[in-house]
Amino acid sequence: MEDIRYYDRLAAAYIRGRAEQKGTSVFIEKELLSKALSELTEKEIEEILEAGRKAEEKLYAFKSIHNDMPRVKRVLGFLKSVQFQSLLDVGSGRGVFLFPFLEEFPQVQVTSVDILPYRAEFLQALCDGGIARLRVLEENICMQPLPDKAVDVVTMLEVLEHIPDAEKAVKAAVRMARKYVVVTVPSRPDNNPEHIYLLTKQILTEMFEAAGCTRLHFDGVSGHLFMAAVM
Repeated sequence: MEDIRYYDRLAAAYIRGRAEQKGTSVFIEKELLSKALSELTEKEIEEILEAGRKAEEKLYAFKSIHNDMPRVKRVLGFLKSVQFQSLLDVGSGRGVFLFPFLEEFPQVQVTSVDILPYRAEFLQALCDGGIARLRVLEENICMQPLPDKAVDVVTMLEVLEHIPDAEKAVKAAVRMARKYVVVTVPSRPDNNPEHIYLLTKQILTEMFEAAGCTRLHFDGVSGHLFMAAVM
């Protein structure tokens, strides 16, 4: 039988957050809701996870297989090589990058932006359940949801190819970042109808140069293009 591992503490935070929301069937004892997430024992975390399973909460998003994805490992590896204290993750979605990042960088303040209400609601449950260093905004990146130079790093991973006005999104990201903007995009055509563009190295270079950023570093990663822009 396959040994599937989970980000147990993140999953527990999500279930606690769900228990606080109206209209859910998750029941957790008050002492497990009020206790700081960092103070929960492994046994208490398992009790919370079991409460989520009984309520048929879907926990597949918290499988730790995501940090084995080459593009995720490449981004995490880059971030481990630089100094930063805050990060804005654009289009966090199901947490494919966000959850491994939260595990690997426990001291970093994180803002997650997603334009889809149900994705933002999903991530907000983690905040409500005890991930205090995570802030979730239901916003459009093109509208620049944070002030200029608000965070050290902006990540846009598998996002730009979905945005109709990708140039505007790039300009917003460059304005909000103090140190770096990190991007990954598919490097070859695919059948995903939501992918509006195939963003090549040349196209990304033109977009970022138009936004005033010329120090760009590229790498190919298993069917994807990685780019780090230095402010």
